[in-house]
Amino acid sequence: MSKNVQGVLFIDYVRMIKSKRDVDWSKYLTPDDMSFLEQNILKSRWYPLDSFERMGVGILKEIANGDMELVRLFGKHSIEDLKDAHRHLVCEDNPRKSLMMFQELRKRFFDFDSIEVLEIQNDFAKLKIGYGMSKIAEEAATYQTLGFFEALLKISGASDVQHNFTSKSWEGDPETVLELSWT
Repeated sequence: MSKNVQGVLFIDYVRMIKSKRDVDWSKYLTPDDMSFLEQNILKSRWYPLDSFERMGVGILKEIANGDMELVRLFGKHSIEDLKDAHRHLVCEDNPRKSLMMFQELRKRFFDFDSIEVLEIQNDFAKLKIGYGMSKIAEEAATYQTLGFFEALLKISGASDVQHNFTSKSWEGDPETVLELSWT
């Protein structure tokens, strides 16, 4: 069964690629992937994760120059479109509740279990992240996810957000586990 990603996430990748006309994107994208660059991407439609992965790897190499901190920063900025599309995602002055709301909404972003909240407390959360992509794409997607959650926590009232990866699948661990803490 193929995995899919919601257009609200897919559209940003298409925009970034289209903004860099000087890059030969065919090095990364299949002809089917390239056809998405000519389409009107709908935020509510599902798009193939395989295409999303290839676009992400191309963007990582051509736009971010392999810099995971830039990918993380992009994740922080991605919260804006998602909170606009899902108004109940951000619970003002309640980071824990915002994470719980994400847990409920996550199936609207991916049609498979990509992120699972393993543990949640008032100032701590443990997440399992697994997109099932290549090592480089998995690492980039995880850093983008980290940035997203840092931003979600901050706009929900958290401060001093800290993170720790207790395991990383792209380095050979069986799964990726991210711990977040805040005050």
